[in-house]
Amino acid sequence: MTKSGITRRIDELGRIVVPKEIRNNLGIRDGEPLEIYIENNSIIIKKYSQVENIKDISKIICDIISDICKVDILITDREKVIVNSNNLNMINIELDKFLKSLIDNRETYISNGEDNYLNIKKYFTIVPIITSTDCSGLVIILSKSKNEENLTYAKLAQKLIVQKLDVA
Repeated sequence: MTKSGITRRIDELGRIVVPKEIRNNLGIRDGEPLEIYIENNSIIIKKYSQVENIKDISKIICDIISDICKVDILITDREKVIVNSNNLNMINIELDKFLKSLIDNRETYISNGEDNYLNIKKYFTIVPIITSTDCSGLVIILSKSKNEENLTYAKLAQKLIVQKLDVA
């Protein structure tokens, strides 16, 4: 555990302010949900990831679509890759600025050529995972060639994941 040297008092309502420097360093936005844990004699605050909470079912969705449609799939939360199809090994790879901007702007992206995101040079079809409250991450379809069906595959995965997030 890294000490920050910062101390804060709890107010009369039991609230504590997380310093701006720490929020900025961890990429915590205003209104973003946080998880609170107790471990030994410590309180641990962690960024909450909706997508990570349904990691197991997301993996099943990812593998089924990948096997049937013969494409590679990545599923991300707002920060990193959470799930990937069987033939990839990209779990926990951080998203770059461009991919994070797609989340912030809730944008779909279809590459016109071989783009290089996440150190992969392939065609990308990217769809945001939008729940009732926020954009939780991305579904990314990777392929060797441009294929109109990839958008359909990405939207199918997105709908199945959003359906599970709304239930969770």
